[in-house]
Amino acid sequence: MEALLFDLDGVLYQGGRVIDGALETLHWCERCAIPHLFVTNTSSKPRRALVERLSAMGLSASAEQIFAPPVAARDYLAAHDAEPLALFVREATREDFVGLEVLHDAAERGAGSVVIGDIGKAWDFATLNRAFRLLMAEPRPTLIALGMSRYAQGSDGLVLDVAPFIKALEHASGCEAVVMGKPARAFFDAAVRKLGTSPAQTVMIGDDIHGDVGGAQAAGLAGILVRTGKFRPNDLEGEIRPDAILDSVADLPQWWENRGS
Repeated sequence: MEALLFDLDGVLYQGGRVIDGALETLHWCERCAIPHLFVTNTSSKPRRALVERLSAMGLSASAEQIFAPPVAARDYLAAHDAEPLALFVREATREDFVGLEVLHDAAERGAGSVVIGDIGKAWDFATLNRAFRLLMAEPRPTLIALGMSRYAQGSDGLVLDVAPFIKALEHASGCEAVVMGKPARAFFDAAVRKLGTSPAQTVMIGDDIHGDVGGAQAAGLAGILVRTGKFRPNDLEGEIRPDAILDSVADLPQWWENRGS
């Protein structure tokens, strides 16, 4: 194993607090020259804001080290002539789509693609129904999911993420989403290509048994689960078996050095 993919929220930080030992683990990773990327399903913030947030917490990362659904989606949309876009993303995230044609926010037809990200409490019946009407208009647009996380760890407890809304739209419209994020194999494949390694040489470390561990293993990577963030003990009762379970990312260096023993 030669490379690492780190999830962000729940692994390196939670809320506004850095997970104990996370900074030391990243310093170890840099010291040992281990190729790594930060792979996140976050679509509520543009890549620029993620870099700024990490920097403010003392976690150094460049924009090129962050692989997120809006970045992957922009490349896909540009390559597949899927404009104009109907964007269901937070205002700040729109900057990752600058340069692409975007429909007016009241439009209910004419989309080449309908892009769904994490908009949190902005979801209501009217918003979900507008996305449905756009998907039902002819010619039928492509549904783009910016990640397929079922839920996330919020400041006041668990909160719904993108997947429940995508599933509702798939069911109602009869379409199938193109997923730009974990657990989609194409997303992991693209991250591995960016690292210049192979799946068998790469380890994903995350707090989501399905999106992080299950998705990584299905793509041929090793998957490590940490007992921080959204981890719950019943995560270990399902069919997915992590390659390792760590109390936190702080334990990664010792696991890495002992993995062959």
